[in-house]
Amino acid sequence: MKEATTSGGPSAGANDPRQPTTARPYAPPKLSSQDLPVDYAGFLAVVFGVVGVMMHYKVCSWIAIIFCAQSLANMKNFENDLKQLSMAFMFAVMGLVTNYFGPPRPGSAKR
Repeated sequence: MKEATTSGGPSAGANDPRQPTTARPYAPPKLSSQDLPVDYAGFLAVVFGVVGVMMHYKVCSWIAIIFCAQSLANMKNFENDLKQLSMAFMFAVMGLVTNYFGPPRPGSAKR
C-alpha cells in the first residue's frame, strides 16, 4: 500500500522538482547554407555520372542513379542541392542512354 501512494498517487505532483512554467519547446539552431554538412551522396552521384558518361561504364551510371535517389531523400538545402542533384541525374541518364543506345565501344565487337 505504501508503494502505490509514492509512485503515482496524488502526492507525486507536490514532490515534482520540474517547473512547467519555465519549460520551452526545443528550437533547433538556424544554420546558414555554408554551415551545412557536405552532401557526399550528391557529390558521388556527380562523380559516378561523369565517369559513366566519359568511360562508358554502365555500372557507374546506375550507381549515380542510386546516389541521386539517396541525395534526394536526404536533401537539406533545397536550392543548392537541387542544382547539384539535377546535374548528377542528367549525367547519369546521359551515360545510360549513350551506353544502351549509342554506338558500341571500340574493341567490344559482337560475335
